[in-house]
Amino acid sequence: MSWFTRMLRNLAGFGPSETGLGRSANGASSFHLAWEMPLATRATRLVEVSGVLEVLVPPRVQALYFWALQVDLGDAQGVWGTGHTGLQWNPRYPGNAAINWGGYASAMRGGAVLPGTPSAMPGFSDDPNTLAYAWLPGRPYRLRVFPSAENPNAWRAEVTDLMPGSVQTIRELTPPPGHPSLANEGYLARPVVWSEVFAGCEAPSVTVRWSGLQAVDEHGRVVRPEAVRVNYQTPEAGGCSNTSVAMDEAGGLLQVTSVPRLVKQGTVLKLP
Repeated sequence: MSWFTRMLRNLAGFGPSETGLGRSANGASSFHLAWEMPLATRATRLVEVSGVLEVLVPPRVQALYFWALQVDLGDAQGVWGTGHTGLQWNPRYPGNAAINWGGYASAMRGGAVLPGTPSAMPGFSDDPNTLAYAWLPGRPYRLRVFPSAENPNAWRAEVTDLMPGSVQTIRELTPPPGHPSLANEGYLARPVVWSEVFAGCEAPSVTVRWSGLQAVDEHGRVVRPEAVRVNYQTPEAGGCSNTSVAMDEAGGLLQVTSVPRLVKQGTVLKLP
């Protein structure tokens, strides 16, 4: 249990009781940390993003939780889609442990689920985006999105278990049908990390930690966000009001459910 979760529970028992399910369009409650990149780097395009995710306090209910690194996918014609890769607590998979690399075409390109390559990881034929992956609570996993070496304009996601250092390719996402192939012109934009929770707002508290957020630009330079901007889905849109975020002593970013909200909407958290 994180220090932040302990502090909040000392303040308010086991967190505020809020009943019912989040009722957004997809039935989930979500909250986000949008990267604020240094001003001097905003004119350059990103070609890789990565971040480290740890599930510090795992879920205890049989409902879907999804913690992801999200980024827009584009080329010379503009943004053609958005992809998200991350760990899932998913009752459909062994041990509730899964991983995902999927996304959607932009609204201008129809908004459909993006196509992609088959994965060597086990999964189900009706959901090629989500695969079985035996992640463990308390272990750090690096999520990374970068260009495919084989498929022009495709983007690969991989996961690294940082305890043994083992790397696994998840799969690749490709542009929507009919989109022209523009090799070597792809870029990434608007990175964000988020939690998406399909459990009820009253479910036991869950804590995840994000760290090591960084990108690589088109010149090969490593760039890191200076800060993150906090966004909560509103209760009117189906979000739970008892979620919060914080920064721990080491500069890690915590996302916590079923606790009093101590960090306001729109807060900018400066990174060390």
